[in-house]
Amino acid sequence: MTDKNPVNNQAYDGGFTAIFRTVGFIGDSLSSGEHESFTNGVVGYHDYYEYSWGQFMARKCGFKAYNFSCGGLTAKSFLSFSDEHECFVKEKACQAYVIALGVNDVSRIIDKVEYDGGFGTTEDMINRNRATFVGCYAKIIDRARETEPNCRIFVVTPPVSDWDGDVRSSLYDDVAGFLRKLPEYFPLLYVIDLRKYAPVYDKTFRDFYYCGGHLNAMGYKYTADVMCNYIDYIIKTTPEDFIQTGFIGKSEYNENYKR
Repeated sequence: MTDKNPVNNQAYDGGFTAIFRTVGFIGDSLSSGEHESFTNGVVGYHDYYEYSWGQFMARKCGFKAYNFSCGGLTAKSFLSFSDEHECFVKEKACQAYVIALGVNDVSRIIDKVEYDGGFGTTEDMINRNRATFVGCYAKIIDRARETEPNCRIFVVTPPVSDWDGDVRSSLYDDVAGFLRKLPEYFPLLYVIDLRKYAPVYDKTFRDFYYCGGHLNAMGYKYTADVMCNYIDYIIKTTPEDFIQTGFIGKSEYNENYKR
């Protein structure tokens, strides 16, 4: 039924990921289909949302995808971005949200800017009273659930890259460790653990899937396939959580099943 590695689970048509009709993608440049140009010695960064892995997923699965993303975003800056761009309004409420943040957050933490409290602790997740990475991330989940209380949420750990030095790699491990704990605190939340299951982003990987420091069109399509494979795997292994997916966003439900 499924491969033991969720990334390798072959859901050629998107599999059960297609049971969702609306999905919001929360992230930074890597969630925005950002392409990196280089002309006359000048580097340019361009968010081409039609090339984002969320939109590739939408075309494969037939759902409506919202790009709640922009190059350079962190968990903290996303909170103000979401207000400015009305991400969490009822008209854009989604049955599922995929959150892929952490790359820029780690850079800001290393540079000791933006996050006065740094990475944060579990207490920040419980109380949401400090603007740490942990506290801001928890607030994003709160906003999604306020918009659609029964939404399913998928959080994405950063993959392993041989570009990362010891300090950055250690912080990415911390991000992954934090995300793996979230299902203990938030119901109907699932971890897409690229750090554990995805291939290492090494030179061979980059030669095919990268253009500069960002993915190319093939890389975003590859990522979409991985996400579909993984979500399909999650649904297959926890079907009791998805029996009432068709009722998400509706006033009706079946009280005989887990909502």
